[in-house]
Amino acid sequence: MGDYIRSTRECTPDSMNPLLSAAIRTHLEKYELGDAIASPLMCCETTSTKKKKGLFGSKVEVTLLGVILTSKWLFWAVGKESETPGVLSARLRELRVQDYEKSEMYKLVQDTGMNVSGLRTGAGDAGTAFIGLGPEVAAQKFRALLKETIANL
Repeated sequence: MGDYIRSTRECTPDSMNPLLSAAIRTHLEKYELGDAIASPLMCCETTSTKKKKGLFGSKVEVTLLGVILTSKWLFWAVGKESETPGVLSARLRELRVQDYEKSEMYKLVQDTGMNVSGLRTGAGDAGTAFIGLGPEVAAQKFRALLKETIANL
């Protein structure tokens, strides 16, 4: 298994960790995306705790991820606990998604989540990002809904 223990819960943009939701709202303003998250199809939050290694281990590191899926957009914010998160977004029609567990990278680093590839807002080139997800029902629901929404565009 990977270096992180992940836990995903369903939420709303308003019940998401305040650092994550504020970062997404700042992103909306910066790129003049208006009320793109006003009617989300799904919103979830993942807490990733880095496993301690070795006898003494290192300080526990917690990373937060917030994801908002709409009928046209995917927004995700990620950052270490108590730090300002970075935010990425993309129009769904610009994206390809894959379960990380089905990727070539999984053979090297076992983890759980989604690979999201395509052109992101404000980026000149397409890229791939990893969205870490836990094993919970909310994570499985998000995976299925994201794939279904993209397939039905």
